[in-house]
Amino acid sequence: MFGIGMQEIIIIAIIALLVVGPKKLPDLAKTLGKTFGELRKAADGITDELKQTLQNDEKQKDNDLRDSLLLKKTDAEETKPVPSNKEADK
Repeated sequence: MFGIGMQEIIIIAIIALLVVGPKKLPDLAKTLGKTFGELRKAADGITDELKQTLQNDEKQKDNDLRDSLLLKKTDAEETKPVPSNKEADK
């Protein structure tokens, strides 16, 4: 967990107990837990929104490419010479 061993966690807990005091330590832990939970939710929300934006951009690029290919095909068809009535009579 974050590259911290058991000894470091115990030392941090003892220092927190001495600094904050035994009565306020549970409230502090609860507040920290809620804060980390909210940060995780916010990060997940940003990640989901970014993924959705990238997917929408990819779909738009695919649609634009498809449309441009279709338009090129119709442009080529329009440039073909149309036989005139004189040529059709021959």
